[in-house]
Amino acid sequence: MSTEQDQLQDYMRLPAEILYQDELEALRKEDTGRIPAGWQMSPRSVLTFITGGKAGKTVITPKYIGNTRLIEMAVATLVTDRALLLIGEPGTAKSWLSENLAAAIYGNSGMVVQGTAGTSEEHVRYSWNYAMLLANGPTPEALVKSPIMRAMEDGGIARFEEISRCASEVQDALISILSEKTISVPELGKETSARKGFSIIATANTRDRGVNEMSAALKRRFNIIVLPAPSDLETELSIVKKRVGEIASSYELQAAVPADEALLKVVTIFRELRSGMTLDKKEKVKTPAGVISTAEAISLLTNSMALAASFGSGELTDEDLAAGLQGAIVKDDDKDKLVWKEYLDNVMKKKGADWRGLYQACKEMNE
Repeated sequence: MSTEQDQLQDYMRLPAEILYQDELEALRKEDTGRIPAGWQMSPRSVLTFITGGKAGKTVITPKYIGNTRLIEMAVATLVTDRALLLIGEPGTAKSWLSENLAAAIYGNSGMVVQGTAGTSEEHVRYSWNYAMLLANGPTPEALVKSPIMRAMEDGGIARFEEISRCASEVQDALISILSEKTISVPELGKETSARKGFSIIATANTRDRGVNEMSAALKRRFNIIVLPAPSDLETELSIVKKRVGEIASSYELQAAVPADEALLKVVTIFRELRSGMTLDKKEKVKTPAGVISTAEAISLLTNSMALAASFGSGELTDEDLAAGLQGAIVKDDDKDKLVWKEYLDNVMKKKGADWRGLYQACKEMNE
């Protein structure tokens, strides 16, 4: 019979509070700081969980590699009654950070509203079990609570992903919740008031500006933190190397982890295409229409590992990387194929002998 740990290995993706259960338990055990109402640990321990360190003999792996001051500001915001809004380009770890903050503070990262064009006010406030509603009218049993309402009742953290993807009237449903810390249910003649510890962590994509711009009134209810793309090559390499290793281990890919040389090539290509300039600042390059983010680089490398494991020797080849680069960069055939071809001929071709194999493989893929 499988143990509980064996059973967990069957899941494709575990929530942060389960994935890092040992680290969270060690931090709670060693915590000597003041713990705010409704929290699982002190703000300083939350910071350690996110940025890495030690709790007794337990090594705490960093969940976010970047400016520590930004994480301090995020944690400090959640100590108060202010909600937190994380803004950034695609792939800047907004959702990953919000999940891990909720896991550390509340121990449950699963109270999530996913913002889409189809998200309604009911997803933010509450809805009804209509079979029960028709049979017995509005009753507490027929009420279907939103993740935000449940977080309010429990004094927990609710997450609102991609808030700017929602219609304006759905966004504005948050204004009274964030101001009054209550949700009124007039059909039952009652209201739910938030317990201490309740907050909302929302995320918004800078690429979505103009889709459903947040109102000034709603923005005033948040403390806003902008998460930048990795500032330098070394930081981005560290992030990519760490996440590729974790994902490869989780999926048990039967392929060797990419060598540092392969990581460097992929990250260099992404940074140059993203910035529109070669790393040495000597030549401008055209940028593709799609997102060229750190998250895309991680996905490219793990997919290339799966390709090498499934149809190759298990060792990552230039052909595997070329296939991944083609799929990641050429998303709009008409424009991106030309952008990629010019980059290959004007930039990669000139990078020297170490790049020749990858250049040839990429050229063949882009024919």
